[in-house]
Order: sequence, then C-alpha cells, then structure tokens
Amino acid sequence: MSSTLSSAAGKVILLGEHAVVYGRPAIAVPVSDLRATVEITSQSPGSGVIIVAEDIGQSYRLDEDYESDAARALQTTVRNTLQYLGISEDQALRIVVRSQIPIARGMGSGAAVATALVRALAEHYGRHLTARAVSDLVYQTEAIFHGTPSGIDNTVIAFEKPVYFVKGQRADIFWVGKPFTLLIADTGIPSKTRTAVEDVRRAWLADRPRYEALFDEIGATVESGKQAIAEGKLRELGQLMNRNHGLLRELGVSCRELETLYLAALDTGAKGAKLSGSGRGGCLIALVDEQTQDEVASALRAAGAQALIKTVVR
Repeated sequence: MSSTLSSAAGKVILLGEHAVVYGRPAIAVPVSDLRATVEITSQSPGSGVIIVAEDIGQSYRLDEDYESDAARALQTTVRNTLQYLGISEDQALRIVVRSQIPIARGMGSGAAVATALVRALAEHYGRHLTARAVSDLVYQTEAIFHGTPSGIDNTVIAFEKPVYFVKGQRADIFWVGKPFTLLIADTGIPSKTRTAVEDVRRAWLADRPRYEALFDEIGATVESGKQAIAEGKLRELGQLMNRNHGLLRELGVSCRELETLYLAALDTGAKGAKLSGSGRGGCLIALVDEQTQDEVASALRAAGAQALIKTVVR
C-alpha cells in the first residue's frame, strides 16, 4: 500500500504579537529543528479515513462527530483539503500525526500539524500546492483554535521563512543580514491563545485609546526590528525585544514565570528577551551569541525553564 510522509516546522513570534490582531505588523520566524509530521497510508477500500493522533493516544474517524477541538481541527483540515483538491471524502486512508512541537506554548503546534496534513494529502494525491494555498487552508483550521487568528502562524509555517506580516495583506518574506541565535525557554505552563486574545479584546473595548496607543508602540518596534534584522544590528534588535516585552506586560499577558525567565536572561548577558506568543505562560525567547549562550541557558534552567530549545535564524 502506498505511503506518503510530509512535515512542517514550528515557529516563534519575534516581535508584534497581540497588536498584529489589530492591524499592526509582526515578525515571525520558523523553528525548523522542531517539526510535526504526517504519514498517510492507503487502506483497503471501504475502511474509511482514520486519523491517529499518536502523541495523545487518540484515533478519530472522519465520518464521526467528536467534541474535542483537536479532533475537529484534524477533521476540518482533512475535509477542507480534500474539497480543495476536488476529491470526495469517501477515501480509505490511515493518517498518523506526530509532533515534536510543544502544545500550547506559542510555537505553532496546531498550525504545524495542519500544514503537514495539507502537504501530505496533496502529495498523496499527486498534487502540488503553493505555500500560499497551504497557508490559506491552514488558516481555516486556525480559526477553530484561536477564534480570530491573525494569520501569522499559518503564514510563517507554510513558507518556512522569516516573515513580516500585516493581517489582511500579503506576507513579506525577508532575508536576515546576519544569522542570529535564539534560546526558547518553556515555562511549562500551557498558554491558551484564544483566552488571552479574548481578554485583550475585552480590555481594548473598555479603553480603546490606551490600547490603540500600546498597539501603535508595538507596531513601531516591529518596523524598527525589521530594519535591524536586515542590517544585522543585533544589539538594536535585542533592545527592541526588551521594549516589546514591556509593552506586552502592559497589555497584561505576561506572568510571574515569564518575568523570572526574562530577568534571568538579561542578567546573564542576553542581548534581549521577551515572551513569545499569546503569553500567560508558554515560552520566553532570548537573543544570544556564542559568548553568552551557555551562561544564559544555564540561568534559564535555574530560573525554572522546563525545556530549552536553541534555533538559528538565517
């Protein structure tokens, strides 16, 4: 029986989270060393479509109803992709999903799984989809998890390049002037994107002038950050990360564990640091170099990081 294997990278938001939902720009970068994979195997006719989420020990049939978001997201991705490809749902497939990307940590786990699934289905049926087409299909899945997603996760993961992103506009893939290293420290606390986004929205509705001003300041750090990255000015990028973190703190999406990691990174020589993603847990990212990365990594572990990932952005 024929089998197809595809994968997709994780991601972190470098600058601009939350404000990106309100029309300001953001920069996201792929974490290519952490991947979600999907393997599709043809089955005997009449056996239907079975989706095996191996990491959580669950199996779902495409023709049955489930209450969990995970099941509905996987089913929706399969249905939308088959429809896009012009293929009926009456298939006989075993779809196995695996992921190295931590769940609910702001690293795009759901979008990566959906991206790998779209790619695997297209390849299984001998079709080529552009990165834009893959991104658009995955966005439909993202709405299940996040309610009103910005679109940045599906974009950076589908293209697997650093992207400058404004909601509703074409993503601008750009090159970095000088490779830089990020340490990604996991607080161990699940970060629910939908909850954080809804909380910020309620606060925005209650005090629009204040929050619009904060979003404007975050947007300004992104614009300056894009230029700093293009010119290889990493010390300036670090300072912008620090500024962005302070603004996210003012939005109310930091927490004690993130602040502890933030201070530990800066105290041991990181050029900059900030929470990444929706906040209230999830991950902190720290900008380091060869001279500082080991000391910063040790400090982050001592400060409570449950896991540590190093990635180089090129």
